[in-house]
Amino acid sequence: MENIAHLFYNYFTKVGMSELWAKYLNMITLLIISLIIIYFIDLAINKILLNFFNKIAKKTKSNFDNLMVKNNVFKKISHIVPFYIALHLISIIFTDFDSIENIISKIIRIVYVLLIILVIKSVLNSTKDYFRTLPKLKDKPIESFIQVIMIFVWIGGLLSIIAVVNGAEIWKFFTALGAASAVLLLIFKDTILGFVASIQVSINDMVRIGDWITFSKYGADGNVTEINLATVKVQNFDKTITTIPTYALISDSFKNWRGMENSGGRRIKRAVIIKLNSIKYLSKDELIKIKQIELLSAYLKNRSEDIDKYNTNNNINKDLLINGRNLTNIGVFRKYVETYIENHSGVNKDMMIMTRQLAPTTQGLPIEIYAFSSDKRWQNYEYIMADIFDHVIAAVPYFELEIFELPTDLSSLRNVN
Repeated sequence: MENIAHLFYNYFTKVGMSELWAKYLNMITLLIISLIIIYFIDLAINKILLNFFNKIAKKTKSNFDNLMVKNNVFKKISHIVPFYIALHLISIIFTDFDSIENIISKIIRIVYVLLIILVIKSVLNSTKDYFRTLPKLKDKPIESFIQVIMIFVWIGGLLSIIAVVNGAEIWKFFTALGAASAVLLLIFKDTILGFVASIQVSINDMVRIGDWITFSKYGADGNVTEINLATVKVQNFDKTITTIPTYALISDSFKNWRGMENSGGRRIKRAVIIKLNSIKYLSKDELIKIKQIELLSAYLKNRSEDIDKYNTNNNINKDLLINGRNLTNIGVFRKYVETYIENHSGVNKDMMIMTRQLAPTTQGLPIEIYAFSSDKRWQNYEYIMADIFDHVIAAVPYFELEIFELPTDLSSLRNVN
């Protein structure tokens, strides 16, 4: 080694150069030659490794090796050997310059540590991408777990770099780390909360990537695109992005629409408000007119016969409509709406269909439609619901009913009074 270290030094001194200049020129010459050798070694190893693993990736059925090639794992690994060689050549190149040798050695060791961290990161990214191709794991918060591992990798790497700079053993830093654990817990509080939340979200299957969630507190209403250690990204329907702290998923309340999307339909739950003073019993003439409505003709015929039979058998005085049993326009309207929905092509007939009367309010009597559209896509769902209520609202006057609406001018207010 001594002969190699002073190979050019001996030559320079023989030609009459001073010892100092001979040492400097010897160092520079060895450095240039070493850099050239390391460069070609790096180039050769890079080419050999990439060609070798590309061939293997094409032959194997697994997609994991393809992802490792895509994430440049083997390209980064190929740089490790040249750095290792460089580390051992330093003592030869800078044999006469101990201080420079010490500095360069530390720099190369630091770069060496960073390179290993990048290799680990690439392997973890490949693992994450591979898990996302698996049906059972593609919607799980894999990125959160990868980030936790990377935090420990970076901590280990930084401690190694500090140990290299100070020339101390790395285990002493890990001992000091235990003493500073309270401070670290405070610094990484959100990270720890996010990690715990990610585990709970994954185990309890609360949220998956692709789920539609509504989180009013953070103004989020859209599809989950990413779940990582610190945040959950939601792409709202207006294409904006909302970020939510991961731990908020277990500390606050939010709505996940997955149950609806996995069911046979999307719920329609909306009411029309009928004026109370328009509700009345139906006279025979009015009943005859309403019987012309095809959806109600069979129902009204049977119902009228039952009511007439009851009133006749019990000698009910029908001079007043309130006596005995009677049909009301609101009741017949409610039956019409329910029959109409049951026959609507956009409504899922296997799920609940109901037209119900809610408690009266100061505005009137709400008649609520409760059903499920067979098409769950938002645009089609809105179309089906609008189609139903277009018809229902237009049908109200046929039953001598009125829909409540606020007065639009002062003259209408005077008329009301």
